[in-house]
Amino acid sequence: MSAETEKHNITLYCEGTPNPLKISIALEELGLKYNAQQWYLDINPNGRIPAIVDTDENGQQLNIWESGAILQYLVDRYDASHKISYPHGTKEYWEMTSWLFWQVSGLGPMQGQANHFEMSAAGDHPYALKRYVNETRRLYRTMDTALAKNPSGYLVGDHLSIADIAIWPWTTAFKYSGLSQIDEFPHVKDWMYRLLARPGFERGRNVPNPHIYLQLNELPDEELRKIGKERSGWVQEGMKRDAE
Repeated sequence: MSAETEKHNITLYCEGTPNPLKISIALEELGLKYNAQQWYLDINPNGRIPAIVDTDENGQQLNIWESGAILQYLVDRYDASHKISYPHGTKEYWEMTSWLFWQVSGLGPMQGQANHFEMSAAGDHPYALKRYVNETRRLYRTMDTALAKNPSGYLVGDHLSIADIAIWPWTTAFKYSGLSQIDEFPHVKDWMYRLLARPGFERGRNVPNPHIYLQLNELPDEELRKIGKERSGWVQEGMKRDAE
């Protein structure tokens, strides 16, 4: 049985934040049916989203967590025709894997911290903001340079891959993370809006709730910070629970 015809029973545990959106977009691009749930217990020992539950060939439940691991699982099992991946061992496969790890170990953590100190942290933190916003800007320059060199307009090879999918949700939140505008990265901007035109991205970005980050980029700084502070309550509550 091919991956495309294999029966699947996937449940995605998520919220409408950048890391879970990687998974909903990948599922939509692969055309896989899935159920979206907004919270979960006993699925991820680290207690974070996203996570998925699937069933293996023997009917055993599989719990897979961490967004990069989930993306690799989905293409390993369900993308035999390489709609959003490349054949294992090829030059493009390793480039795709490198960009995937670049996102999960670099762009995500750095932009996430920039987001936190820009929008959620109580008080003023000029050193932290300078550190994380400047590093986020450097990472965007790295991606902009790579996109400029690839005539296909994708990060790797000649078609969409999980490298693009992993990075895209974060770039849509650029202003929420302290970057005032995206125009200084023209190739990233073009790439971001071209991917938005794909039906799988449009559907996937609105799981489980309507995607808000592109609209937030249009707001004045003062109004955006006000929204950020209003939404920061759950961050503070989570930090308190984690410290207990």
